[in-house]
Amino acid sequence: MKKIRVGILGLGTVGTGVVNLLHEQSALIRRRLGVEVAVARIADRSAQRKSAKGVPKEKMGTDPEALIADPEVDIVAELIGGTEDARRHILCALEKRKPVVTANKAVLAVHGEEIFAAAERAGCPLGFEASVAGGIPIVRNLREAFAADRIESVVGILNGTCNYILSEMTERGADFAETLRRAQELGYAEADPAFDIDGVDASHKIAILANLAYGTPVDVASFPVEGIRSVTAIDIAFARELGYRVKLIAIAREAGGKLDIRVHSAMLPERHPLSQVGGVFNAVAVSAANAGPQVFIGQGAGSSATASAVVGDIIEMARWLMSGGQARIPAAAFLPDQRSRLEILSPREVRTSYYVRFSALDRPGVLSRISGVFGANDISLMTVLQKGRASREGHVPLVLLTHEAVEENMKNALVEIAKLDVVRPEYALIRVEPDGMAFV
Repeated sequence: MKKIRVGILGLGTVGTGVVNLLHEQSALIRRRLGVEVAVARIADRSAQRKSAKGVPKEKMGTDPEALIADPEVDIVAELIGGTEDARRHILCALEKRKPVVTANKAVLAVHGEEIFAAAERAGCPLGFEASVAGGIPIVRNLREAFAADRIESVVGILNGTCNYILSEMTERGADFAETLRRAQELGYAEADPAFDIDGVDASHKIAILANLAYGTPVDVASFPVEGIRSVTAIDIAFARELGYRVKLIAIAREAGGKLDIRVHSAMLPERHPLSQVGGVFNAVAVSAANAGPQVFIGQGAGSSATASAVVGDIIEMARWLMSGGQARIPAAAFLPDQRSRLEILSPREVRTSYYVRFSALDRPGVLSRISGVFGANDISLMTVLQKGRASREGHVPLVLLTHEAVEENMKNALVEIAKLDVVRPEYALIRVEPDGMAFV
């Protein structure tokens, strides 16, 4: 085999980055692989208005099916995004026993089981490193480096938009709306940012990582997902005073034979490695029974970082082709007959600590009434702060940190406290995650 030929579906930001990288690093790739890897054909609905480095205009069209069927295409890179069209094209390529590389987290989160099964039937590899955390090699590490270890937890900052917003709110003391506008002006947030700030993007990514870490299919609609819209500058300031940072985190861990998987804002101790990850960067902390805690930090999005991950997968697919299609790793890390669905831990079963902020009357006996409700619901308090001047109505901010408690108990307690005549019914609630990643 003298040349490996790649078909690119989608010439957007990532697709263009992949074409450029394959062209610019062709000599380096040849040194690593022993053969040339080149783009043979591109399909994009706006192909006639675009150009691509090293690709003749006649090799650029609008028909994905024709590209997949082309005998001149050895590897298919699906970079169009979305779910239904991407699913159809990936399945079509696998049916033709063509290795597929994708950067599409949504299609894997929603249709992953069907796609993984198709890859197994075809005996064909599937590369999706770029689908989670951009240029961070977390998929490869979960599938290969931790193959002999039991994963205890995967905790990640998996959305750069949210991390930028929370980092700016922490450093500048700005409110959420102001910081979101700035993120949009800088191109870090979309005009409609809901997919990011409501936690949907992170939920797709943690579903994929949990699948790889625990050998279980994960339905993205089956676990709790919260975003960062309700995080305020005052709560971030209190968090810093208490020695914490607020981050949007995605968690997957096995708990008593069930899968504890969730996405939400959380307070992390300042010494936690993820607390130090700022701006638009992503990070994934993996704790393994034997290898111990490890943290992977890098660019989670962007043309160059994502293209690097895609091309890395393309090179792996090329090695598979050159080996005669023999050596490979199961697409979902575990052999198909060794995968089993774990029951998802329900929100009422989750145990964690909590930060709660009330607006309470500044008078004797108020704290004892509130703490009495917590105690009646089997929740013990760890820290109490009362800060600031009383409002015209006599209310002051009252901040409490609890010890670990069952979430259902916490929600019941908050309903009771909201009915007390000494507090306003509104409150702020942020989960507090333990250190859990101490390296000392």
